[in-house]
Order: sequence, then structure tokens, then C-alpha cells
Amino acid sequence: MSRSADETSGAHANGSIGGLLRLVAGQVCLHASMAGMRMAAPLWALQQGYGPLAVGFLLALFSLSQVFLALPAGRYADRHGLRRPVALGIGASMLGGGLAALLPHFAMLCLSALLMGAATGAASIALQRHVGRAAHGAQELRRVFSWLSIGPAVSNFLGPVCVGLLIDHAGVWLGGHAADANGFVAAFALTALAPALAWLCVRHAVELPSLHTKPGAAAPSVWPLLREPLMRRLLLVNWLLSSCWDVHTFVVPVLGHERGFSASVIGTILGGFAVAAAAVRVVMPLLAAHLREWAVVTGAMVATAGLFAVYPFMPGAWSMGLCSVLLGLALGMVQPMIMSTLHQITPHALHGQAIALRLMSINLSSVMMPMLFGTAGVVVGVSVVFWTVGTLVGLGARAAWALRPRAVS
Repeated sequence: MSRSADETSGAHANGSIGGLLRLVAGQVCLHASMAGMRMAAPLWALQQGYGPLAVGFLLALFSLSQVFLALPAGRYADRHGLRRPVALGIGASMLGGGLAALLPHFAMLCLSALLMGAATGAASIALQRHVGRAAHGAQELRRVFSWLSIGPAVSNFLGPVCVGLLIDHAGVWLGGHAADANGFVAAFALTALAPALAWLCVRHAVELPSLHTKPGAAAPSVWPLLREPLMRRLLLVNWLLSSCWDVHTFVVPVLGHERGFSASVIGTILGGFAVAAAAVRVVMPLLAAHLREWAVVTGAMVATAGLFAVYPFMPGAWSMGLCSVLLGLALGMVQPMIMSTLHQITPHALHGQAIALRLMSINLSSVMMPMLFGTAGVVVGVSVVFWTVGTLVGLGARAAWALRPRAVS
């Protein structure tokens, strides 16, 4: 597809390393807020005596709003570009964190989870669409999505670690004790303030011209893409691998709580996963010319299946941390390859909706899976959850291998 002079100029400005890093920094500030809340809220619920089922329900709410809002957010991004969707997401995220800090109650945490999940999802769609449109060719797609994917990985380290430290120490600083009410309020307050920094990073991004030139014209539909076998395989593989993130986020706090680990230790285990994912994504842009999407994704699925098989046998924090790091290395490689493939098989005018369709499919799973994890954790134990998901991912490696014929065409 040919590009106009304005679009080419905008793509160049946004594709520069400085512009790209600013977008990554903005994504870190927003996503770290949700990542911190995803750790703090379950720990608060466990401390208040709620069980794994309630924790699973709470975690599911972070994804519920994205199931219903993803496609509207994708259409909105296709029409309005980057800054307006991101600004709305920042406002909703700050509101969610602020409500939790002012009124720490299970019902309020549920509302905060809905708001922060919706905010992060809408902003991610706009950012991914923007960066994908600014890229030229498959190699540059792999490169820019590798850079952009560093954001969530760094966020998943900073959010849990900073929140865990506040939970353990803020109460002591204020004359109380570790993990008291003041510690949790301080953690929730941090999740409310962090998104404001995202706007400083994103507000000067150069908008690309809209592809919807006729006012009032109906947006093209993304649903016909589901008739394509390659799109269905891609969504299946992405769903399986995203379930691994969900099960890891759910099981580690539960296992850590059962084994008497502090919030800081649990946050560090989760943070080790995020650091490893970020590290491998830092290296990936340098290797973009030598990577093939189908090969990377297939290898990641096989490695993940093996790690899930042994994870429950790890007896202490150090061994769990090692498994967490190895799992982060495997899963950290996946998202850039998935996004590169998605942009190669999707028309430009549907990029926002296609990204939203991917997000909707994995978040529909994320709504149901934590509740299923919670129920299974009560009935058969959390170790069985690890083994079941690992088996499904291992079997799904065949679908990733089937991406080969058209993913590299």
C-alpha cells in the first residue's frame, strides 16, 4: 500500500529510536500501575481472609472490561489515532487506583480492577496500532514490536516490586508494622499516581493520518478475518501463551502465601519473570533479521510446557525464582512475533480492530481462567493448574508450527 507524504513523515518521526522510546516509557508508566494493582489487590484479599476463589474472581475483573471494550477501543483508535485513546486510558487508570486508596474494600477493588484493566487495554491497542503503522516491512515490524514489548516486561517488574516494597515498609515508616493497612493504602496510591507520567511521554507523539477519510462512513469489519485459517491459528496460539501469564500471576502469590513468603519476596519472584522477559526483548531488536516468527513461537511453547511441569516441585524462593526467570525468557519472546505476524496478515484500515480482536480473545480467557484456577486450586491444588496448562501449551505447539507456510511469505 502506498503512503502519502504526511504519513511517511509521521512514520519516520514515530519510528525514530527517540520517539519509540518515549512511547515505551509511557507504556511502562501506565502498565506498571495495573501490574502493581494485580499483585496488591489479591494480597490484600488474602490478608483479609478471602480464599483462592475470591482472588481468582478479582483477577478476572482486570480482563472483563477489555472483553467488551476491546473492539470499540480498536475502532476508536482506527479513527482517532494515539493521543486521545491514551489520554482516556490514563484518566480511567488514575481513577481506579485512587478509589482503591481512598476506600480499600473488596467491592471497591473490584471496581478498580475493571477500570484499570479497561484503561490499559485501550491504551495498548492505540500504541500497538500506532507503532505498527509507522513500520516498513516484516523486519522492521519485528524490531519495533520487540522494542514496544519491553514496556510490559519492565512494567511487570517495576509494578509488583515497588508495590511489594511499599506494602512491607510504608506501614513501618508510619509507625505501624509490615503489611498493615497503611502499607496497602500507600501501594494503591502509587498505582493512582504512576499513570500521570505516561502523558508526559506520549503527548508529543506525531499522529499518523486517519485512513477513514469520509466523515460518518462506517468502519470496515474485522470479523471476516476469522474465516482465514492463519488468523484462527494465530489467535489460538496467542490464547494458549497468554494463559501461561495468567496462571503464573495467579499461582505464584497463592504458592508464596502458602509457603509463608513475604510480599517483597513474592513481588521479587514475579519481578524476576518480568526482568527476564524484558532482557530477552532488549536483545530481540538486534536479532530481528535472523528471527522467524513461527520458529520463535514454537520453541517458546515447548520450553514453557517443560517449565510448567517442574515449577510446582521447586521448594523455596530461590528455585521458584529460577523457574520464573526461565519462564520469562521463553514467554518474553512471543508477543513481538505474534504482533509482527498479525500486522503482516491484516489490512492497514483494520489494524486497530485486529489488535482488539486479539486482546478480546485472550481477555475472554483471562476472565474465565482465574476463576477456574481458583476453583481448581480449592479442589485439587494449584500444582494441578500448572500441569494442566503446561500440557495444553505443549499440545498447542503444533498450531504454532503450522504458522510457518504463510508467516514467512
